[in-house]
Amino acid sequence: MAANQGGRTRRRLSTEERREQLLSVGARLFSESPYDDVWIERVAEIAGVSRGLLYHYFPGKRDFFAAVVERESDRMLRMTAAVPGVPVREQLTAGLDAYLEYVQAHAHGYRAFHRADATGDQAVRRVYRQALAAQERQILAALAADPEFGPAFEERTDVRLAVRGWLAFTTAVCLEWLRDPEPTREQVRDLCARALLGAIASP
Repeated sequence: MAANQGGRTRRRLSTEERREQLLSVGARLFSESPYDDVWIERVAEIAGVSRGLLYHYFPGKRDFFAAVVERESDRMLRMTAAVPGVPVREQLTAGLDAYLEYVQAHAHGYRAFHRADATGDQAVRRVYRQALAAQERQILAALAADPEFGPAFEERTDVRLAVRGWLAFTTAVCLEWLRDPEPTREQVRDLCARALLGAIASP
């Protein structure tokens, strides 16, 4: 514990807490500005740490942004993880509710995550695309485990394309919703649920 000038004590952050603080600052800056316009030194300044300490955690800007993207991807995957034995149709509403709650609560991180594909850095774009692929696999695995759809769904090319397109659709809807929150969360949820079920419906 270290005392400040006002006589109060300030707790020293743990390694994990400091890393989380830096990633939160980065998510905000990357959500507000293009990748090339964000200076990692600005992150250190806002966080109140030296540049040397920031570079101790992240060797460079590419590594830092990739960590921001991975952090948001992990959050989304945890929030929307499938529940074994529960039908997909039942899970869809609950999963979208959790996802939309995340979008609202972590708007900066969500925007930053989806800015990654627009960067000119191929390594960062690779991290982003791997994250989207993980989301796609999670949805396909849930469909494959549901008796209504079955294992064949996981292998069908048209279903894979439909899920991939649905992820892009849901992203576009959520980003627009953050700009114009007039539709309720329930309205956005029902719109996205109908879109997925319609996209994978058998002809």
